[in-house]
Amino acid sequence: MTDPHGFLRAHRRPVPARPVQERLDDWNEVHAGQAELPLVSEQAGRCMDCGIPFCHSGCPLGNLIPEWNAYARRGDWRAAAERLHATNNFPEFTGRLCPAPCEDACVLSINADPVTIKNVEQAIADQIWARGYAAPQPPARIGDRTVAVIGSGPAGLAAAQQLTRAGHTVTVYERADRPGGLLRYGIPAFKLDKHQLDRRIEQMRAEGTRFCTGVDVGDALDARRLSERYDALVVAVGAAGQRELPVPGRALHGIHQAMDYLTAANRAAEGDRDVPEPTAEGRHVVIIGGGDTGSDCLGTVLRQKAASVVQLDINPEPGALRPDDEPWPVYPKVYRVSHAHEEARERDGTDPRIFASATLGFDGDRSGHVRALRLAEAEPGNRNPRPGTEHVIPADLVLLALGFFGPERGSGLVRQLGLVLDDRGTYARTAAFEAVTSGPAAPRAGTSGVFVAGDAGRGQSLVVWAIAEGRSAAAAADRYLRGSTVLPAPVAPDDRPLAA
Repeated sequence: MTDPHGFLRAHRRPVPARPVQERLDDWNEVHAGQAELPLVSEQAGRCMDCGIPFCHSGCPLGNLIPEWNAYARRGDWRAAAERLHATNNFPEFTGRLCPAPCEDACVLSINADPVTIKNVEQAIADQIWARGYAAPQPPARIGDRTVAVIGSGPAGLAAAQQLTRAGHTVTVYERADRPGGLLRYGIPAFKLDKHQLDRRIEQMRAEGTRFCTGVDVGDALDARRLSERYDALVVAVGAAGQRELPVPGRALHGIHQAMDYLTAANRAAEGDRDVPEPTAEGRHVVIIGGGDTGSDCLGTVLRQKAASVVQLDINPEPGALRPDDEPWPVYPKVYRVSHAHEEARERDGTDPRIFASATLGFDGDRSGHVRALRLAEAEPGNRNPRPGTEHVIPADLVLLALGFFGPERGSGLVRQLGLVLDDRGTYARTAAFEAVTSGPAAPRAGTSGVFVAGDAGRGQSLVVWAIAEGRSAAAAADRYLRGSTVLPAPVAPDDRPLAA
């Protein structure tokens, strides 16, 4: 354990980000080159001898946070790396992308500033690679069982790595031209440099995992063929179905789904094209949606040198303090400022967000291109437009960042594998969790040996949840194949089973 009085001696000091203007002129990570190990070690020393580390429950992976904090405090990066990798396949992803619910669950956050857990995690993850602690771990023995993983996002990658290391022959199928899912084409490079993803993919290849890209299972490749060729399937296709905004003028040119816009920007960053299309350069941009995807769009728009940008959020502005009905240690809805919001404030001198705003429709020019957006204040509670508050703002590029309803509709996976959509629009999973806890599950007819992991079964969620479900799906599949497993299953056996 760290110094039990460390939280009294040191105040919370997050690792500083690069200067805003420097960030806006490139696509490098916000914290690139900002390891500052002495600062990280000092902050790790604020971890309390709290007895019951609620940060464990705040983390879907059950990360052993006090343990690796103690090692980081002493500068023992190898031991810290071992403790971090014990529960998390990809800490370099979570250390950059997770909103850190563990910090809100930190015992210190009851009445003080929590430990900078996310900064410590990223620093350890970076040291894992810098010091050579991420050597491939191929299995000592390869068995005769085969597994196909459909989807190469964080859930699919986690499941594939665990199953490969358990000695199974694993092939990952990805419909895009490169593996990574939303980590590749949905998350901007300033949040996750693709080098972080590429070297992890190479580690997995060295361990024996095979990747087949450019293959759309359920469309170009019938999933039934995979179920005949492989002993088990893990479906980890994510929740790529994007919510729509059915208002007048939606069909005008210049209105795009956020993920289409982010994909184009990421493909340009990968060198696939010289200029992304669409681009925000010189345009008046309106982003509809106040979540993480909207923030990603905001940071991208600013780097593309938009003339102006406004972000609309239908929810009322949250307060700065934890609401009474969201007590510690739950993750509260409070006013948060992302790095993109910080960048917009410094560039334009104002917060780009307009809270409690309901979009009424779009107006266009004679060529059919959007030129303005009509909005009104949203009534608290029912979100209906408040009469008499209608006004117009300029918009010649509109990005819809309204979230995701589940797997894309019309996928052949449903018919070919006998999957069923539940009332949330995600792939239903059986009530039995025995595949993880005690023995093979009893899936519905036609789906034996099929496991659903990540957003495809859970709905839109966090990268840390995706990795947790991928690891649990691997344990479920391993037990299905061999009758027992030693693989950890971080997802608790509640109402979210894994077998299809």
